[in-house]
Amino acid sequence: MPGFFKTDGLNANDINDKYFDNDQRIELYEQLKQREQAWWQARQQLTLLKERQMFWFGENSFMMWLLWQLVAYVVVAMVLMLLSNLLDISLPLWQYITIFVIHTLIFVIMLGFKGRFTTLLERKINQADLSSEETLNEMTILAVDSLYRDVHTKAPISLKEIYRYYDAQFRLASLHRLLQKEVEAGRLMYGDQKVDAGILPLELADDALKEHARGVIYKSLI
Repeated sequence: MPGFFKTDGLNANDINDKYFDNDQRIELYEQLKQREQAWWQARQQLTLLKERQMFWFGENSFMMWLLWQLVAYVVVAMVLMLLSNLLDISLPLWQYITIFVIHTLIFVIMLGFKGRFTTLLERKINQADLSSEETLNEMTILAVDSLYRDVHTKAPISLKEIYRYYDAQFRLASLHRLLQKEVEAGRLMYGDQKVDAGILPLELADDALKEHARGVIYKSLI
């Protein structure tokens, strides 16, 4: 059972009794947890797509396409040699040349459609970004009557204490991003230390916050 239902935990009073009964609060936090998982997946998908965009369509993308074409030539040659040895067959030279000409034509066609591939990937990135923002907005709505009330009631409180309060059922990066929304709204403020983890991929942000979560203090302004 999460820490917000304990009676002997951090400042052990159940702060939401006057707003919800137990069943309602359990459902509220379960919904927040589900949306957090969906947001995490959407952000990971967004990061993966952006990495793919940088790799295939970045500043040095043409050189990468040529490099992978060279690698593909080597792979095809090795496969042909392996099949020749296993099947004990010998293809005439013109067939080898035909295979590599077809391979080159496929590469040229793909290169010609590079612009369309870029547009398609950008559309996927925009969709993933929109999905991430919509899910974060849903998390924020749920957090208004759950996470934010807890933090304001127990402030000043560190990110590490909040993480433990919920029995590590929410990731540090998710808690930090949600609380950043409340900071931006002017209802919370940081103590002496602030960690700008929002620009990092989620896994890196989570690792960075593990080292500094104890020093990230939230103070209520309401």
